[in-house]
Amino acid sequence: MKPQGSVTRGTTNPNRLRRVDRWISWHCGLSLRDAADPLVVDLGYGATPVTAVELRSRLAAIRADVRMVGLEIDPLRVAGAQSDAAPPLLTFARGGFELAGLRPVMVRAFNVLRQYDESAVLSAWETMTSRLAPGGWLIEGTCDELGRICTWAALPAGSVVPQTLTLAAKLSTLESPLSFAERLPKALIHHNVPGSPVHTLLSSFAEAWQHMASMTVFGPRQRWIATARHLHETGSPVLYQPSRWRLGEITFPWPA
Repeated sequence: MKPQGSVTRGTTNPNRLRRVDRWISWHCGLSLRDAADPLVVDLGYGATPVTAVELRSRLAAIRADVRMVGLEIDPLRVAGAQSDAAPPLLTFARGGFELAGLRPVMVRAFNVLRQYDESAVLSAWETMTSRLAPGGWLIEGTCDELGRICTWAALPAGSVVPQTLTLAAKLSTLESPLSFAERLPKALIHHNVPGSPVHTLLSSFAEAWQHMASMTVFGPRQRWIATARHLHETGSPVLYQPSRWRLGEITFPWPA
């Protein structure tokens, strides 16, 4: 099966995807536990396989027999990752959006579609979600080089419409929620203009953050929690998840 897609830059760093991995463990944990085949794909792991190794280790806490397959289009990257392979629980193969014919229960595709034209997003989503196992999830998003600012969409199997958009940050370095604008998923980043839903969302988030500036004295985490609660109480479409807010996350329904 010919891989679908093109070779991307492949830059990565250890622990770069820790925020989304933590959310995946929480959100997709039940699907992984109930799966007949606990297969997970890390699509486009990059020049080194460190993020695939890390995700497999984190998900093993949920299900010890989870199988991780890292997919890359570049055969040299696949060959270079083989030294980290530990078959059958961790393997690497050549593949793209077609997922190399696999039927995983979850796919993480991070910092991949960011390097494509926006016109390629819908087709890529459709290809990947059509190959998920029943009850599976595609988590697609982007982050900065150190993983301090992250955003991602969650799409269920068989759908091209995400259910949610999640924003996560290292709160001690967050200056403003407007910092998320440069790291929005490819499907949204070019639509962040006045009058669009995502622009309205980020603007409201930034206004609430400023409104809660007095909470800074108690630390950035308390300011973040107060901001999320203020958004919820004033009618903004933020999901009520205080336990996730404490971790520096906030999730919105995608239609918002």
